[in-house]
Amino acid sequence: MNDPVLTIVLIVVTAVVVGAAAFFAGIFYRKKIGEEKIGSAEQEAERIVSEAKRSAEASKKEALIAGKDEAHKLLTEAEKEITDRRREVQRQERRVQQKEEAVEKKLDSLEKKEEIVVQKNKAAESKLDEAEKIRQSELEMLEKISGLTSEQAKAYIISNLENELTHEKAVKIMEFEQKTRDEADKTAREIISLAIQRVAADHVSESTVSVVPLPNDEMKGRIIGREGRNIRAIETITGVDLIIDDTPEAITLSCFEPVKREIARVMLEKLISDGRIHPARIEEMYEKARRDVENMIKSEGERAIIEAGVNNVHPELVKLLGRLHFRTSYGQNVLDHSLEVAYLCGIMASELGLEPTMARRAGLLHDIGKALDHEIEGSHIEIGVDVARKYKESELVVHAIHAHHGDVEAKTIIACLVQAADAVSAARPGARRENIENYIKRLEKLEEVASSYAGVERSFAIQAGREIRIIVKPEIIKDDEMVLLARDICKKIEEEVDYPGQIKVNIIRESRAVEYAK
Repeated sequence: MNDPVLTIVLIVVTAVVVGAAAFFAGIFYRKKIGEEKIGSAEQEAERIVSEAKRSAEASKKEALIAGKDEAHKLLTEAEKEITDRRREVQRQERRVQQKEEAVEKKLDSLEKKEEIVVQKNKAAESKLDEAEKIRQSELEMLEKISGLTSEQAKAYIISNLENELTHEKAVKIMEFEQKTRDEADKTAREIISLAIQRVAADHVSESTVSVVPLPNDEMKGRIIGREGRNIRAIETITGVDLIIDDTPEAITLSCFEPVKREIARVMLEKLISDGRIHPARIEEMYEKARRDVENMIKSEGERAIIEAGVNNVHPELVKLLGRLHFRTSYGQNVLDHSLEVAYLCGIMASELGLEPTMARRAGLLHDIGKALDHEIEGSHIEIGVDVARKYKESELVVHAIHAHHGDVEAKTIIACLVQAADAVSAARPGARRENIENYIKRLEKLEEVASSYAGVERSFAIQAGREIRIIVKPEIIKDDEMVLLARDICKKIEEEVDYPGQIKVNIIRESRAVEYAK
């Protein structure tokens, strides 16, 4: 039983020994082969290194040869460039030398010329001295011959020149005016006549009523009231003066503010119609009359903008337009006048090929300042400009308002149209009237202005003040000076006289020669 086990053990031991031996033999074999390969690899490496060294030596030699060739080539090119630059520098030096020689020659020539000029200046100065002496002697001789000093002669020459210039100026003005008339007169007449024909307004516009009719004279006592309490209450609340005189069945209202006067008129008519007149009733009727007049103002303003064909007008401007219904200027209703101007502006703008809406707007608002000129300081033009700007009207409309009486120069066609339409509406027969006192003062002022100029012998205001005839002294005013005198008088009348429409200045110069045969 032990023998088989031992056999197996021996076999196993033997196999292990054989395997170990084979293993070590394999290791020694592989080591040998590796050493042989390492040896051959080292030989190959040495061979490659030696070949690389030989190749590097050859490349080094080739690079040295190429570098030497390139250096030689660059050196040759540099030497050539240096040679060229030396030649160029030599050429420049020769040119500079030649220029220096030329400059020296010119300097020599200039010095010689300067000497010649100095000599000539000296000769000229001596000749000028001689000429001055000769001129002085000639002046003394001329003064002896003419009997005038040099200052007198200068004054005489200047006077002659002024006369000639006056003549030339007058001739030029006449030529320009004649040319302008020839070109513009026909067209202007056609446009204005067509505009007037199409407007065709009444000759006299309605004026504000300031007299309240009474059913009987007994009503005067009731309006006055016990110890005058009713009339005092009316005057206090309305701000209007009541004039109760011997005029039968009528009471006169006096107030500078037309809207207040209209409110007082409406209130009195309501009180008279109602019959109950006492302070409490007066206050009640005043409030009703004020509301009625405010509604009337609004409706009149709306009517005006509708009739004029104008849109987007500020509500406050509409109210101011309505207030113009109660204003009159020389007896002409200002709102009706504004509508006439708007119509005329629109028609003339259409004839000229312009937009008529803006022209009508400017014409309608041109006198808007008159609605406030009793309440605010300043002319109606200044007030109108401020109001138009306040309510955002365009600068075109503002300028037309500012220029419609010539306060500023008209710079747009619409401003010129407003000026023309305003003058046409005011100047047509029967459009305006004024009281006799103002009429006489205006005539006297016209004659005073005309007579204030030197050379005016007499002056006469004729045709209800629409023409001033001036007779001048022929020995003082020459024909050429008449044109300038007429323009000066026109300008002064425009500055100093307030008048409706326009005034014609007519200057008459007459020379007569009278002799008697004996």
